[in-house]
Amino acid sequence: AFCPAHSPEQAVEATPEPGTQCLICMEPVEDRKTYSTMVCPACKSTWFHRDCIQGQALCAGILSLQCPLCRNSEAFVVEMFIMGIRIPFRLPSWEDEDAFAELGERHSQCDANDCLYPGGRDEAEEEGPWELLLCCSCAAEGTHRHCSGLRDSITSWECDSC
Repeated sequence: AFCPAHSPEQAVEATPEPGTQCLICMEPVEDRKTYSTMVCPACKSTWFHRDCIQGQALCAGILSLQCPLCRNSEAFVVEMFIMGIRIPFRLPSWEDEDAFAELGERHSQCDANDCLYPGGRDEAEEEGPWELLLCCSCAAEGTHRHCSGLRDSITSWECDSC
């Protein structure tokens, strides 16, 4: 805890433009650097609230904390330590228990209105009429060649959404 006379101050000389918002919560910041309004020491244009960057630091941990705009981590982390931001020595919270593992999974079912494959929508063969083609634009939908009337010579397909 710091008294007002001894609270840490950023050495960076910068003043926010009128109407500047915290890049994390998108709420207005004060019109100057204060104990609760901070600026990135690297780009000097990213402003944020102390509470907002503290929350970011707790989620990101030491390995992923960086300026939300310029992505500088070295000067940014050092400045945050000096300013009293607690940065845990751990992996980012979003890495816990494979929270985003499903992002690495490939779409794997036929989305045709009438799937004709005897094995069902979730099954496919490596090639031929029952090969599963993913949309060449979004890869979020798929179809068996036969279910959409595509010839074996067709190597790409685009879904109706794209």
